[in-house]
Amino acid sequence: MSSINAISSDKLARLIGVPHCPALIDVRTDGEWESDPRFVPGAARRPHASVTEWAGEIAGRAVIIIDQKGDDLGEGIAAWLRHAGADSAEVLIGGHVAWAQSNGPLVPEANLPPRDALGRAVWVTRARPKVDRIACPWLIRRFVDPAAVFLLVSAAEVQGVAERFSAAPFDIDGAFWSHRGECCTFDTMLDEWGLALEPLQRLSVIVRGADTARPDLAPEAAGLLAASLGLSRMYPDNLDQLDAGLALYDAFYRWCRDATDEPHNWPATKSGKTT
Repeated sequence: MSSINAISSDKLARLIGVPHCPALIDVRTDGEWESDPRFVPGAARRPHASVTEWAGEIAGRAVIIIDQKGDDLGEGIAAWLRHAGADSAEVLIGGHVAWAQSNGPLVPEANLPPRDALGRAVWVTRARPKVDRIACPWLIRRFVDPAAVFLLVSAAEVQGVAERFSAAPFDIDGAFWSHRGECCTFDTMLDEWGLALEPLQRLSVIVRGADTARPDLAPEAAGLLAASLGLSRMYPDNLDQLDAGLALYDAFYRWCRDATDEPHNWPATKSGKTT
């Protein structure tokens, strides 16, 4: 495949999990999907045959197309999306097969709650989120389902709302998506979805320490708890608080991925770098 309008697996890996990641669209055929019903983290399935119907959703956005092997199907879809106004449309070189061969993480669809008619999973938990109840939505939005819906309700009504609105309850007693032993809900989701990436594993220790009153697990846990409690005082609206919390986890994730060995000393050296 030409390098024009194409992206390699290693470059895509650097984009997954960050807020500016392009929309990832999995256009594998039904047969190809059935042979491996797992998806690149954050990818949404769309039928290639109806691209003219959903292409408008991508207008003005950057997108990466994932087909089976990075061939004519992916290139054709990318061309359609550029025609429909996508800001850019690239094809993953080698497609799903190449990603799997590179040991890139793949999320099993079978381990997700059922999706609604718009292809989104709906989740419900207690209002006034602090640590785990923001860490989990962050993980879902950045690595699993960017369009996921989160319903934040009073604790007594979580189960009822889950039943009425076909939502998956999380971080409440008795739920599948909740604490297990000494681990928190964030750990549970990482395990269920096979997200064993080193930065996420490092972040999970910080979340666990902040969420289970064990700041000794990681030096950063106390700071995460303090910032989380501060956000809960700043935002009376649950969704505003959630949005602000997502930005906080974006920062912690990038630290876990890119900056754990970067010191900050004062005064700085003449070169502008720390010693």
